[in-house]
Amino acid sequence: MKYITKEVRIGIAGIAALCVLVYGINYLKGINMFKPSSYFYVNFQNVNGLTKSSPVFADGFRVGIVRDLYYDYTQPGKVVAEIDIDPELRIPKGSTAELTAEMLGGVKMNLLLANNPREKHQVGDTIPGALNNGMMEKVANMMPQVEQMLPKLDSILTSLNTILADSSIPATLHNVQDLTANVAVTTRHLQTLMKNDIPQLTGKLNTIGDNFILISNNLKEVNFAAAMQKVDSTLANVKMITDKLNSKNNTVGLLFNDPALYNNLNATTSNAASLLEDLKSHPKRYVHFSIFGKKEK
Repeated sequence: MKYITKEVRIGIAGIAALCVLVYGINYLKGINMFKPSSYFYVNFQNVNGLTKSSPVFADGFRVGIVRDLYYDYTQPGKVVAEIDIDPELRIPKGSTAELTAEMLGGVKMNLLLANNPREKHQVGDTIPGALNNGMMEKVANMMPQVEQMLPKLDSILTSLNTILADSSIPATLHNVQDLTANVAVTTRHLQTLMKNDIPQLTGKLNTIGDNFILISNNLKEVNFAAAMQKVDSTLANVKMITDKLNSKNNTVGLLFNDPALYNNLNATTSNAASLLEDLKSHPKRYVHFSIFGKKEK
């Protein structure tokens, strides 16, 4: 140990510190230097701001990172991304990678795994890539339509401001408020009616119903056949009396049907009336009264 000088110790400490620094930087980037991994290459026409150490996802799960980016100067417009993938992930042939722009401005890579259980990509293979702006692309496509709608929206807002500036609007709202208050009062009255008067009315209707049932039961007990026989008997008697009145074989019939008897009775009545008038006018002709019992002539 006597040959390990102070300078050697300082050198060893510096090397160790440098190793720790490199490991720490890679760890912060998401690179685990002590974990085995497999690498692949992905071709893009535009990486849309993809950076090193960006995460790589498969079915929403993080399976690796972007280790490095290369620009192919021999084929302008082509960018190659080197990705470091978990060696346990099997990438079937026919799979693709796409870049998705997030709302906050970030970019992430998604592996779209194909359904091919027989063939798979080997380490170092190149996977085709595509750009998918996602929501931002949809928003960009909608911008021309939005621009066309802006004049119409401006016209609608102007019309709305004109309507709101109308003085009749507050009056209408006040009327609506009064109507709402009246409806509330009416509702309370209906609740009171339903609570107090309706049960009483229901009780009265029940009583009336019971009375109808009683009347119906009484009607069931009535002997309608006997009543109809009595009515027929009465009608027969009335018919018999009517026939006798129309017949001349009895006194009452003669009285009603014999004109001569009617004329005689009329003449007798007239003579009796004349006799009474004469009696009133000349009573002495018919009544003789004398104090001495002597009859005047």
